[in-house]
Parts: sequence; C-alpha cells; structure tokens
Amino acid sequence: MWQATDKIRTTHTGFPAETRTLSEAHLLRVFDEIDYGMLLLDAQGRILHANHLARHELAQRRLLRACSGSLLGTTPEHSERIQQALDAALRGQRRLVLMREQERDLSLAFTPLSHPLEDDAPTVLVVMSRQNVCDNLAVRMFARALALSPTEEVVLLALCRGLDINEIAAENGVAVSTIRSQIKTLREKAGASSIRRLLQRINSLPPVVPALRIVTPVTHNPAGYSHP
Repeated sequence: MWQATDKIRTTHTGFPAETRTLSEAHLLRVFDEIDYGMLLLDAQGRILHANHLARHELAQRRLLRACSGSLLGTTPEHSERIQQALDAALRGQRRLVLMREQERDLSLAFTPLSHPLEDDAPTVLVVMSRQNVCDNLAVRMFARALALSPTEEVVLLALCRGLDINEIAAENGVAVSTIRSQIKTLREKAGASSIRRLLQRINSLPPVVPALRIVTPVTHNPAGYSHP
C-alpha cells in the first residue's frame, strides 16, 4: 500500500521552517472528501485503495466492477479499454477512457504515479468523472455565500441540471418572467454577465462531498481493496 510518511519541510515568509509527517490516514481522509471517485491500482490492475465514491460506483456495477480485487468494466469492451489505459499509464503515459452504456456516461483518467527511473512498485491513479454538478456541496455553499434566497437557490440548481428557462418555470409552476427575474438577480449577485459565465463559476468550484454522498462508513484496508 502506498505510504505517505516522508517528512515534508514547509517554509512560509516570516515563519520558521517546520518539519511534519503526513500520515496515510490523513491522505485517505482527503481522498474521501473530494467529490470524485478515485482508485489506486497496481501494475496488475488490482485495487490498492478506493475512496468512498469509487466504492459506491463499483458497488452499483453500472459501468465498472471489481472482480477478485481487480478493476474491470461491465462489458468485455470496457474491460479491454481499461486494460489498455492501464498499460499506457505503466509506460508513463496519461490516458482518458470514455465509457457509455445507454444513458450512463463515465470517464476515467489514468495517471502514472511512478517514474520509470524510480524503484518503487508501479502504481496508477484513476480519477472518475463527477456525475452531477448539483451534488457538489460547494454549489450550496456558493449559494449561501451569495446570500441567495431559497427560490434563487432552486433556480441555480435547475440551471446546473441543464434546464432552460421555460423548463424551470414549468417545473416550479411560475411564470417565465419570474424565472428570468430570478436569474438576473443570480447573475448580479455572482457578478456574472451571462448564464454561461455563471455556470462557468459553478463548474470551477472546489469538489466537496456532501455527507449524504458518503453512503456507508468504510474501513480502509492497507492490505488491499475489499469489495463491499
């Protein structure tokens, strides 16, 4: 299992240099607080670690699955593309795998964590795409920071879901002019010149996991991944 116990020396202007140790437990907690599924694989494609959202995705078995502790797709084609990306990452190359099954989309970024000249065991980080921007807790934090009213927050979340003005009005049973007025107020509070600019700000927010997205507490297993 990847260890993170090297001492890191940090220097801040006006403060003395400080030496401290980052524990593995701290880094695993960091993984769980990021609103992307993340997996750590070894050279054979075995899952060394999966954060909460990755475990949830694997448990759903929609496009990905874990078989004997290894990462596979739910179809032979997806499994082959995962293996190709893993092989490329082990050669030091980054790969993006795009997967689609009916209405379900998922992209996986494969990033090598080992340098070819280093003698540590090769590992690959796999980061999954975020499935719904509205599930990002930072969106609601953004609404609170702008002091949006409850109705304005509802409109903001509807925009994040890709609804247009007419659809938002119909969904909330109000006039289109009301939604236009609320969007104008949203843009003014956010300092955005258009809906497009507003959504760009939303998409750039930090990926924060809501507590409800952490489905069940999981014991981290340093000896490897255990399928839920």
